[in-house]
Amino acid sequence: MFATISDPFMEHNAKIRIYEVPSSDDPESYSEDPKLEIDLPKINGKRVNPTNIQWTALNESLFVSFDNGKIRLYDPETAEIIDEIQAHDKKINRVRFNRDKTLFITSSADFTSKLYDAVDLKHLKTYKTDRPVNDSVISETKEHILLGGGQEAMSVTTTSGKVGKFETRFFNLVYEDEFGTVKGHFGPINALDIDPNGRSYASGAEDGYVRLHIFDKDYITMKDSVPEEDEPEEDDDEDVGVTR
Repeated sequence: MFATISDPFMEHNAKIRIYEVPSSDDPESYSEDPKLEIDLPKINGKRVNPTNIQWTALNESLFVSFDNGKIRLYDPETAEIIDEIQAHDKKINRVRFNRDKTLFITSSADFTSKLYDAVDLKHLKTYKTDRPVNDSVISETKEHILLGGGQEAMSVTTTSGKVGKFETRFFNLVYEDEFGTVKGHFGPINALDIDPNGRSYASGAEDGYVRLHIFDKDYITMKDSVPEEDEPEEDDDEDVGVTR
């Protein structure tokens, strides 16, 4: 099976469609009619736009994100809504799962990217920036998150790469802190992906270029440092050298 999403058009609502693909049949004989069609009606008079669709682990449910910041899980057999969360305040631009689909990360126009448990949709971490996030990806070899985005595309012609912040940002997955950036594009980054072996990554941007970045030895062999906690202030009565 495969699934598609469509935007609302004129008087038609947005829809999710699920199609059967029999492995033993001739492709010419496939039916053009979907096995299941899910209508997405307006909410409070406002149209609903799905932005991403994915299958969860073992194809148990359909994972759909929306431009209102919500995420829903649908039953692919009955179209029933299994679960729903409000993940962001603004549009979810992209959703990416890790390889075994135990985690997923969202990228949003609200300047944040969020890490979730894919089993119970529990929010785990938030990675904050000062620009819209268009894509983010989880490294399979390190506890790192890569984020890409930048200033809105409509404003790019009047903005330099430095001001637009069109770089790839590196975050520690656990501690949520940003530890590095890679520049190069002069338009908002729309897509990112990491080599499964963790030796390179690719970025695609509004400037029309796809850049392949090879990690150097220092990055590949680096060990993540553990942030130091602020030591609690000691009571003056316990200070060494205090006399009464």
